[in-house]
Amino acid sequence: MLIGVPKEIKIREYRVGLVPSSVRELVAHDHKVMVQHNAGAGIGMSDADYEKVGATIVHSAEEIFAKADMIVKVKEPQPVECKMLREGQVLFTYLHLAPDPKQTAALKASGCTAIAYETVTDIYGQLPLLKPMSEVAGRLSIQAGAQCLEKKNGGSGVLLGGVPGVSPATVIVLGGGVVGTNAARMAMGLGARVAILDKSVKRLQELDDLFGPNLVTVFAAMDNVEKFVASADLVIGGVLLPGAAAPKLVTREMLRKMRPGSALVDVSIDQGGCFETSRPTTHDEPTYVEEGIVHYCVTNMPGAVPRTSAFALNNATFPFALALADKGYKKALLENPHLLNGLNVHKGHITCEAVANDLGYRYMPAEEALQS
Repeated sequence: MLIGVPKEIKIREYRVGLVPSSVRELVAHDHKVMVQHNAGAGIGMSDADYEKVGATIVHSAEEIFAKADMIVKVKEPQPVECKMLREGQVLFTYLHLAPDPKQTAALKASGCTAIAYETVTDIYGQLPLLKPMSEVAGRLSIQAGAQCLEKKNGGSGVLLGGVPGVSPATVIVLGGGVVGTNAARMAMGLGARVAILDKSVKRLQELDDLFGPNLVTVFAAMDNVEKFVASADLVIGGVLLPGAAAPKLVTREMLRKMRPGSALVDVSIDQGGCFETSRPTTHDEPTYVEEGIVHYCVTNMPGAVPRTSAFALNNATFPFALALADKGYKKALLENPHLLNGLNVHKGHITCEAVANDLGYRYMPAEEALQS
């Protein structure tokens, strides 16, 4: 198979779909890999590093999209990239289609086979290709939130850990999944007072066992969300409904009860965000102030630490990329129900039920689409 790795073009996105070690493995399996010039520069990998392991360097994304059987990326294809996709071509990347009707329509129109990292599952019912970036984003959310609280950035001027004689900040984490767990770990490590809210009592019990009395665990009833958000210096939004748009847990009215200069970090923004006042931002302009509250809603948070993120992502995605290359996409998908769950679009059909429901498309089960 001929595999193409274009340079990411989303604003401030420095990650790369395949690192050199992954390319080496693919070449060892008799596959050919095309990498766009400087695609790995953002993680400290030169064209020479890719050539040493057998990749061919090309200078245009157009050539990669025109020739490659499978495109391996990190972020969702931008409009110019969607126009270059074609029927029979495999796209393997993050998609986040539910809050993005334009991208969904473009992928449908292209006729390509689009497999989303974020809906691939494993035997434990988890999302193994989303997990490493959720770990990164969860940890970054506390760094970002700490900066948002600085006075020069519009914050209230609170130090997360406080100092002797001055109380630490209160951090409220919505969602006890991978993002929330990593956010809580970082916030507690900095000395903040931390509470985590989730609707799963089982998960709250697990978090209590993991962190003990240093973490307050709270059932995410509406009353509790309203009460704890009002008391927060920093709120981290880390809720996830796989493949679907994130629920709006924090309303504008709740924000009005917070102290001015408090901050929100919406890690769920890729799926539309879990705060009513959230709107996507970039690393160039990461924040805005609404209702007196600093909002950080960057849609590609892990892109801020691309070297760590790219290697962590490749550790998770490579086995699936290799299976798609070795077996061909149809056989690989039909033989592995967990990879099959990643199929979102195939030859104009929407094969992810959550996406179809959110965007009003007819849903076709993935297996049926592949066999039709």
